[in-house]
Amino acid sequence: MPGTAGRRRAPALLALLGAVLAPVLAGGAEPVRRPPVAAGRLVPPPGREDDGAQRGGAAPAVDVRRGGDPRNRITLVLLGDGFTAGQLGLFRAEAERAWRALMAIEPFRTYQRFFNMRRVDIASPVPGVSEQRPPRRSPPSPLRMHFWCDGTARLLCVDERAAVRLAGPVPGPHYVIAIANSARYGGAGGSGVTTLAGGSADAGRIIQHEMGHTLGDLGDEYDSADTDADYPNLAAVDAAAMLRDHVKWWRWLGSRASDGSVVGAYPGANGLYRPTPDSVMRTLGGAYNPPSQEAIIEALYRRVDPVDAVSPAAGPVFGLPRLAVRPVPLAGGCALRVRWWVDGRPVRAQSPDGSWFDPAYLGPLGGRSVTVTATVQDTTDRVRDEAFRARWMTRTVRWTLRG
Repeated sequence: MPGTAGRRRAPALLALLGAVLAPVLAGGAEPVRRPPVAAGRLVPPPGREDDGAQRGGAAPAVDVRRGGDPRNRITLVLLGDGFTAGQLGLFRAEAERAWRALMAIEPFRTYQRFFNMRRVDIASPVPGVSEQRPPRRSPPSPLRMHFWCDGTARLLCVDERAAVRLAGPVPGPHYVIAIANSARYGGAGGSGVTTLAGGSADAGRIIQHEMGHTLGDLGDEYDSADTDADYPNLAAVDAAAMLRDHVKWWRWLGSRASDGSVVGAYPGANGLYRPTPDSVMRTLGGAYNPPSQEAIIEALYRRVDPVDAVSPAAGPVFGLPRLAVRPVPLAGGCALRVRWWVDGRPVRAQSPDGSWFDPAYLGPLGGRSVTVTATVQDTTDRVRDEAFRARWMTRTVRWTLRG
């Protein structure tokens, strides 16, 4: 079964300015997506922090999952539309199912602590959203969600300005996800607000696909998608050209995907190549192929620093206090690697997880200075771009100890 709605991309300049735009459809007969790296899909953070209290038209919000400080996490803000006051329990259940489905697929499963989840309970005066082709009269829902957006039955759109306003301010990078009270098949992802029909039997698989567009900037891999190759998982050239010119997923060619297939350049009917015969960006319920997983992880690290805290502050330190770093945690038994050096020589940390080092063993400094360095790095084999790993997935902290 093919994916969901369509895909949407905002112009790069407006995206970087944080403009909230009406969705722009890039046709296709199945799933959706987001604009270039930096600000792309992100709703711009406010100029101040917020504790979740209602402000400026925002509805009551509840922080359901907290992976860490929102200033160094990606907050997923889930809103409902078409749920009456008596149906808010249904919205909460559908929001929870959507979260669990997204965090059940790699690489989101391993990096789930990079996310916070906020739920905003919005009561509609009547149940449901518009499912009929215009110009049928639409239910008066707060987010005005409706199918048949841009003439496509499965494309589920939303009043993005209303969604952002009702989501309220969040102190850090975040994405807004709107869930419609509908059992109809549909959704959308890419630039703007991600949508899905919460009552659809495919809701969990829809959000996996749409967040591939939204967070990973992935393109649709199905044959009827448009011919835009400006995505990390689509190419206009074959494997030989990738290897020759070191472009696209050339580092992954010949490797195994989680479904047992081999990464190559598989031609589609639209003239573009995809990395594997199938994936969640081609058929709902699949897995992300290796180049797509790498793109998602890179998107995470463009927004989340590998280190949550350092103690004491880096720089000159008098005496011999315990030195510590707190890496962002991973799930499933994975962890970021921490290594320590004293004056350029590797040393072992005294803590089992390597997160702190006690320089007392150095003895009295006697007026001399000693430089202690800690390096935190994500060594996952899901990333093969070592330049990206060095720049975004590695943090080095230095203290100069003085007696």
